[in-house]
Amino acid sequence: MKWFSPIYERVLTWSRHRHAPRYLAALSFSESSFFPIPPDVMLAPMVLANPHKAWNLALLTTVTSVLGGVLGYLIGMFSFELVEPILHDAGYYPKYLQAKAWFAEWGFWAVFLAGFSPIPYKVFTITAGVISMAFLPFVVASAIGRGGRFFLVAGLLFWGGKGMEETLRRYIDIIGWVTVALVVLLIVIIKW
Repeated sequence: MKWFSPIYERVLTWSRHRHAPRYLAALSFSESSFFPIPPDVMLAPMVLANPHKAWNLALLTTVTSVLGGVLGYLIGMFSFELVEPILHDAGYYPKYLQAKAWFAEWGFWAVFLAGFSPIPYKVFTITAGVISMAFLPFVVASAIGRGGRFFLVAGLLFWGGKGMEETLRRYIDIIGWVTVALVVLLIVIIKW
């Protein structure tokens, strides 16, 4: 079934829209504190559509993600009682507990590694606020970790260029279904 090919083509079209950088900024900001979709899904096609803007897009994604992380930090610091039931309902609470354990063991490095972790970044930003992690190290670790991730994504797609776009176009349906299968498997593992 070719469900992902049309979506991929539509996202590529959206990524060429004149307001696409604003949408990317809003997605990056919100993902770091409350929204479930990572900005990579928009960053990647935008770099493919506009390779000459790859580094600017990676920087925009990084800066707005870190700013969103600051919001997550503030949510954790001042409003965790309100957020805790949402973490339970969304199934993020075990991840929150894992992030909290990582903070106890690694501190700064936990935030840095969160940029590449499969655990949603918002869990780390909120946890950093809950435990009152020192703010400056939090921001520095976020900038390095998130920047590393987004510049890596932009760089791979920039250097992969047209060949990467053609490969993605050819295999997007397979990649999409494998991703869906992995998500379902992860949900089953987490639930059991």
